Order: sequence, then structure tokens, then C-alpha cells
Amino acid sequence: MSARQDLFPLATGLAKRVDGQIPDLVRGVSPELLEQVTPTTAELLKFWFQQDYCDLRPLNFHEGQRAAILHTIYAHEVIGARSLRELYEAVAGEAMLDGGVLGEVMRERHSHPKYAAKMATGTGKTWVLNALLVWQYLNKLANPADERFTSNFLLVAPGLIVYDRLLDSFQGKMIDGERDFTTSDIYQQRDLFIPENYRTPVFGFLQSSITTKTEIGRKVTGTGLIAITNWHLLAGQEDPDFVPAKEDAEAPGHEIDAKAAVESFFPLTPGTAAGNALNVLDRRFGRGGQLESLKALPDLLVFNDEAHHIHEVRKADEFTDVEWQKSLMEIASTKGSRFIQIDFSATPYNEVGQGKNKGRAYFPHIVVDFDLTSAMRAGLVKALALDKRKDVASLPLDFKAERDEQKQVTGLSQGQRVMLRAGLRKLDILEEQFTNADPDKHPKLLVICEDTTVTPHVVEFLQSTGLSEDDILQVDSGRKAELGPSQWEPIRERLFDVDRHKQPKVIVSVLMLREGFDVNNICVVVPLRSSEASILLEQTIGRGLRLMWRGNDAIDELKRETRERIAKREEPTNYFDVLFIVEHPAFSRFYEELLGDGLVGEAGDDTDSIGAIGDLEHIDLRPGYQAYDIEVPIVIRDTDEEMKKPSLDPLTLTPSKYQVEWLVQQIGKGDRFISHDAQTGTQYGDYRVNGGILTATGYNDYLSRMTTRITEALGRSLTSSAGKYKEISQYPILQEYKPLLTGWLDAYIRHRLFGPKFDPLEGENWRVLLLDDVAHNIAGVFATKLVELQENQSVADAIIKYRLLSSVTTIPVRSSASVEVNKCIYPKLPIPSRGGGLERLFIKWADQDTRVEALLKVHEQRHDFLRRPYLKADGMPAQYSPDFLVRTDTEVYVVETKAQSALSDENVKRKQRAALAWCEQLNELPARQRADLSWHYVLLGEAIVHDWHSKHARPTELLEYARLRRNDTPSQASLL
Repeated sequence: MSARQDLFPLATGLAKRVDGQIPDLVRGVSPELLEQVTPTTAELLKFWFQQDYCDLRPLNFHEGQRAAILHTIYAHEVIGARSLRELYEAVAGEAMLDGGVLGEVMRERHSHPKYAAKMATGTGKTWVLNALLVWQYLNKLANPADERFTSNFLLVAPGLIVYDRLLDSFQGKMIDGERDFTTSDIYQQRDLFIPENYRTPVFGFLQSSITTKTEIGRKVTGTGLIAITNWHLLAGQEDPDFVPAKEDAEAPGHEIDAKAAVESFFPLTPGTAAGNALNVLDRRFGRGGQLESLKALPDLLVFNDEAHHIHEVRKADEFTDVEWQKSLMEIASTKGSRFIQIDFSATPYNEVGQGKNKGRAYFPHIVVDFDLTSAMRAGLVKALALDKRKDVASLPLDFKAERDEQKQVTGLSQGQRVMLRAGLRKLDILEEQFTNADPDKHPKLLVICEDTTVTPHVVEFLQSTGLSEDDILQVDSGRKAELGPSQWEPIRERLFDVDRHKQPKVIVSVLMLREGFDVNNICVVVPLRSSEASILLEQTIGRGLRLMWRGNDAIDELKRETRERIAKREEPTNYFDVLFIVEHPAFSRFYEELLGDGLVGEAGDDTDSIGAIGDLEHIDLRPGYQAYDIEVPIVIRDTDEEMKKPSLDPLTLTPSKYQVEWLVQQIGKGDRFISHDAQTGTQYGDYRVNGGILTATGYNDYLSRMTTRITEALGRSLTSSAGKYKEISQYPILQEYKPLLTGWLDAYIRHRLFGPKFDPLEGENWRVLLLDDVAHNIAGVFATKLVELQENQSVADAIIKYRLLSSVTTIPVRSSASVEVNKCIYPKLPIPSRGGGLERLFIKWADQDTRVEALLKVHEQRHDFLRRPYLKADGMPAQYSPDFLVRTDTEVYVVETKAQSALSDENVKRKQRAALAWCEQLNELPARQRADLSWHYVLLGEAIVHDWHSKHARPTELLEYARLRRNDTPSQASLL
């Protein structure tokens, strides 16, 4: 076992048990894990991580978030550890023999379920928190008697910045003095967090159960509680807007402070500063009421955000809980194992020792380690580059501000001035070139000062370089005290909205922005501070790690190249999502130790000559583009059209490939199961198949559920919006004739699925239908046939809308991976930098054909109106975009190019059936509604393109030859 693994024995032990099952979970092959958790948890894990569901969403959990969720759920549900000691005994018994571990895990502070997620700053800890809260609440709703789950939650933040971020995440952002729930993370990303059938109860719970720190113990909630506070409430302190510096360590034998002694006997004494005001007493007494209300709860799950604040170091081998952590232990004292603690931190350790003997004592309950190195390799945070210009590298060690004999700051040192100039120069380079790439992107410089007395001197120096007052935003506790609350609030709002505005360019702060300042556009950091504490250094880096550029394929490819070059110790050729640290050489060793493995780049003397955007160009429409434009008809069917009784013969459908006798033997007899309704969580019946796709008390219930599954799957392939679905649904007949579909299912199962005769009611035969593969097979067969038939339906009262290709005025193109073209609305078209030979050949070939009037390489994200829905082989809805559109004087060809090996793939065949149906649908329109053009779908393999090109044939001849034509269809050609 490596030393790295020894640091996190729980994470290592859980990874051995869980990580090997992830590929099966992603593929939709039920791993053992799904049989070991509750049905509700199994459903959530499929929804979150199965590839079929992930393909339907623009955003998904990354590998680090997935590991944090799975490791925590496995430890809590499968292992069922009621204390940290039990978890160690289950997965990391040998680690308990290491020095001090056994004694530590036996301490009272670890006598309840306790987990910590070590996740790098910027990798989405809040999303993991959201998912785990949904997991706990839905399981509690499904089975209130299960003591492993709770509907009472306490979210603890380290300061008001993180506190406000949590309120934004759960309640929504403040708009006109009110929080708008529809702007909350959990609502906006509902397609990621919550299966559709659970959204109503979850949203109702969130909107009725959240209490702010001033409402705890006072606000009455319904089925549970989500209390959000900063730790100062639990510690009995006033609420500062920043994390105060830690007090000096306690010294044995020091004189007893009289005031502290009195407070230890009389904790509720009035303060003289407020004139012995009774409201001070009332507030302090109220804190006692808030803690008592939390202590009185029967169960509670505490989420500690930025949990590295929970300990104070007294000696090298001794940690004491800070005051607010003691309050948590008091709250836990009445609950036993029904008190659960989940900590999140990028730096879950305490620093011990000094100088060369300085080390890190990591929390013993870390169940996942997704560190900065892993996050950078995966491209989830910015790459890190140390700006080591010669003028900076030659500085003497004068990074501290100049002070007089009374230790008062008199000005900046020469070294600090040079570092600031280097940061401003880097910002100028990024600002100029990023504006060319995207005028809405505004890079920022963050200056971290050693204390509040230095920030005014930094601001003064920046202004002397030509920056205006609006270009600089000073954010520190001294400024807040100077301005007062009413003047401070607009500055705070401006601070958290800096990404969207050109000004300010520079943010000057001390430690106030150490945590929770989560903006994306910090690209340069100048740390003018003297502390060498690792936690502070990592927190400083963390302020700039969040990605600035997302969702652009060309830029993502450039970012991958940057990471590869940095790994080879080569300088980046572009600066997309690179965080520059204009760092003093004294701290270079820290970055090498923190990251190592070729993940820290260096920016040398020639950085001025390097393009910040690499070879990325944004290509606009060419002059005279109208001659090469293509008008795409979009058919929106009238949802009120007259419905006729559909016709489908289930005995002609494809039978199952599974042998029923073998399935029955595998299922066995006499097992006891329990079911619960996916809509309401109500338990009923006495059968359950762990990990099965459906649960049912009997065959009739199964038919009803399978009918709903098929109709809902077809609806989801069109739109995620219920309102839009009502407007543009292409499958209204399925909702109208659900009973008919149920009858077809029954006939298919009894007389076709497993041969001429299968009696589901004989013995417990119907239970084989609950197996994942069998259920997927049935859903896929019916959904595919219904889509084929429905797409052949004639349109009576069609509503036609049109989109011009030129409505997308700009596309991103890399000059090194592009083709110049004449017969296109854009002068250049992108091709893949790797394996793009087929597309390059086709573009040049088509551009030379005199019969081709216009062509386009479809940009999947920007030409999204060309996406087509289709059903995958397992019945799951999906979408795809064709590669090209080619227009002649009479035809439009929708072209898909594929490698030869991919042509036989089942899902490729399904795509082509859906595209063929789309083209046929367009051709059924009157000629005037499609500009007198006929639409055709063409699937081209690599071999036929090279063959026809080598024979000097025209590409239009190949397109006409290879276009798909539907075979003669049987009498059952239409659904109506």
C-alpha cells in the first residue's frame, strides 16, 4: 500500500468495494450494490449515474462527485456503520493499528455515523451535498421507521459568504427583496438531482422546511427541517462578515482574565457597551433556545461546509474541538447513531509542528479523496501556472510591506510593486485576447494582502498605474467597518456579480474572500502575504480555480492540449482556463509539493508573444451568405388533431432472446419481497425484486407500470418541459389509448415474448418480467414500433415554423483544425483535430462539385434545432445531430459520416430510421412549404467515400445513390 493511500484508509477501503461496480452501474447492468441498498436509493443511483439518463442532460456529476456520493451511501446503507470505529472495522481494520488511530476513532466525538469528503475547491461540493440530502429525505419518506434516514438537516457554513451561497442554492437568489425558488441550484438542475416522479414532494419539502439562522427554534415546519446557519450561531458569537484570525494558543500558568472568569460562572451577563441592554440578553438566551430545539429533534444530519474549521490545534498530537463543534456534540448527545455528520473540505487537515517538522494531520473520517491533482487532470478546474518572469524571479525577499519603527505600514515594498505590475500586465494580455474570443468574458485579477492596513496602499498604487476607481474593488473587514452596513451591501452585491461586468478589473482583499467567494473569472492572483500556512495557500489558489469557459468544443480541445503540454513541462500555447499565480519564489516549493506530477506550469519571458486564445477563431457569416443559406422547415403538430383508433399486431413484434425456463430457475421460489409506489412512496404488497427496474404486487400492476414507462419515455424524447410537451407532443395518441397499449402488452407477453404460450399467473412466473434486461427488452420493442408507426402518420393540420442556418451568426473554429470553403454561409468549417480526415475530404469534395449550391458542417451545440429525437436499443430516449447538410437545386441531403466499423451498430441504425422518418415527414408537406426541395437522409461509410472519390465521381452522384429509401412496408404501415 502506498503512503498516499495510507493517508486515507477509509477512502481506499471503500474504493476497493465500490469503484469496481461503477462501470456496470453506468452501463445499466445492475451491480451488486443496487441489490444491497433500498429500492429508493437504487432508483436514485440509476437516475444519477446510468449513461442512458446522463445522455439526456447537459450537466452530470463528474467522477469525483460520483465517488463522494457512492462511498458515503455505501458506508451508511450497505455497511451500516453506527460509529466511525465500526466503519474502520469493516473496511480499514489494519489502519486502526497505526499510531494513534485506534485511540482517536474510539473518542466520543466519533461515536456516531461520520463521513468526510475531501474535494478540491471548485469541484462542486454543494452538488454532492444536494444529492445526499435528496437521498436521505426520499428514503425517510419511503420508510419513516428506518433509523438510517432522516428528514431533519442542519447545514453549517464557516462564514456569511458561504452561508449566503447555501441559501442561494436551496432557497434561490434574492430578487426584489424575496428569494425566488426557481433560481435555486436544486430547482434549476432538477433534471440532475431528482427523478421526475419525486419532484413534487422534494420541492414542497424545500419550500416549507428551510429555516435561516435567525428562525431556528422559532419557525414551525412540516415534515422535517432544513436549518441553515453559520458556525457563529453555534459558538455564541456575533456574526462577522469574515473569518476572524485564530486566537493565540492557551498558555499554562497564564494569569486568569477576570472578565472571562465571571463569564464562566454567569454566561448571560449584560454588556456595558450596550448600556446593559436587555436585547443583548435576549439574543444570547435565544441562542440557547435554538440549540435546545435542535437537541430535542429525534434525529439529525449535519452537513459541515468547509469543515477544516472544526478543530483547534493545541499540541502536535492533540486537537480540541472549537466551541461550535462542542455545540454539535451537545446536540448529538440525545440521538446516538441517529445523529449523522458529513463534512466537506478541500483541506480537511490540521497543521502540526513548525518549520521543517511541520506536517498535516488529516481527519480520520475521510471517505473520498478527490484532490486538486485529480481535478486538474480531469479538466474540472483551471490549470495552474506560476508566472516566473526574470524580473520577479530576481526579487530579494521583500514581499512584506514597508513599516516604521512602530510597525505601522508606510507603503508597499519594491518587490510587491513589481509583482503587482506583473499581474496587471498578465491581465492586460488576457483581457485583450479573451474579448476577441467572447466579448462577454471578463478576466479578473485578485490581490491577496497580508492584512487590512496594506490594502489602501495597494489601491493607491493600482490607481497610480492608470486604473480608475471603478476598476478596483476593495473588499476587507476594515472597509466594511469604514462604510457601514447600508453602504457595504451594494459592494457585496457587486463583488458576487463580477463575472458579468467589465468593471471592476482588480479585486483587493485580505482573508475575507478565503472561502465561499465562488466566481469563475479570476485568472490572475497576486498573493502579497507573509503566511506560509498550507491551508491559507490552498484557499488562496481556490479562489481562482473555477472554470471560466464551458460547453465550447473547440475551446475544450485547446484546454486539453494545455493540460498535456503542462504535463510535459512545456509552456501552454493558449490561456483558456489557466490560473496564473504571480508568486514569490519563496513559495514555489509549496506548489511543487501540492501538485507535483507535472501539473504546475511555468510562464516564461515570452508570454507576451503567446496568444491567450491559441489558434481559436470565431467565424462570422461571410458577405453574401444568403446565397448559401438553407431554410429548415420545423413541423409542429396540432395537439388537438382528430384521433383515430390505432392498430398494432403484438404477435408480429420481435420475441425475447431470453429462455424463460432458465429465467424461472434463476428467480427461484418463496423469496419474500416488499414493494413501494414510486409516485407516493407508499408501501404495499409483499413482493420486491432488489435492483429490478419495476416493482409490482401482481401482474396487472406490472402491465400498468410498463404502459406508463413506455408512454413517458416517448414523451421525454421530445422536451423536458411539461408546458412545451403539451404544446408540441408528437405522441398524443399514446395518452389517449393507454388501455389499448396495455392490452397489446398482455397479448405480447402471453403469446409472443417467450414463444406461443407463457402464463404469467402460473406460480410466480410474472416475476421474471421484473428483471432489468427483460423489462428493457419489452419497453424497447414497443417504444421502437410505436415511434416508427407514429412517425408515418400523415399530418392533417400542421403548423410550420422555419429556421435559417444563418440564424447562428458565429461558430468557433480552430485554424489548425478547419477547412476553408466557398459554398457555405461561413468561410471556414471546423473538423476534428484527431480523426477528421473523412470530414475534411468530404467538405473539399462537395465544395468542388458544381451541382452543389450550398453545404454546412452542423455545429451540434449551436445548430441545436437540427437535433433529432430517437429511441436507443433499450427504449431510452436520446438525441443526435447529423454531420452535414448539402443543397442542390432540387434536393437537400442530410448527411451522416461514420467510420466503417460503426455502420452496423444498432443505435446507428435507429438514428437512421428516425432521420429517414423526419425527411419523409418534410417531403409530405406541400412543395411550397419546403421551397420546392426534397429532403433525403444519407449514411456514408468511410470506404464508399474514398472509393467514389478515387474514381472521380461527383459527391452529388454518391449522395443520390446512397440516400436511404424505405423498403416496401407491410399493410400495417400507419398507426392510424
